[in-house]
Amino acid sequence: MALSRDEALSIVSKFGKNDKDTGASEVQIALLTGRIKVLTEHCKKFKKDASGRRGLLILVGKRRRMLSYIQRTNLDGYRALIKELGLRK
Repeated sequence: MALSRDEALSIVSKFGKNDKDTGASEVQIALLTGRIKVLTEHCKKFKKDASGRRGLLILVGKRRRMLSYIQRTNLDGYRALIKELGLRK
């Protein structure tokens, strides 16, 4: 249920300042979004997987907290990130 190494590396290179910039908030949010998408599909397929659903909710809460941090510190970067990831409708 995790992202493959190639997917993670492409996300890091796309959202990070360089290929090894895994600590930036934008990169972490993008990685969490990828994991959330995978877990969402898993939960749709396996409806009775309560631990998977709990893990999904934990990841969504973590992403929400990180997004609120970016919104407080860098509003333009926040708007660009949610537009790029397609989070708000």
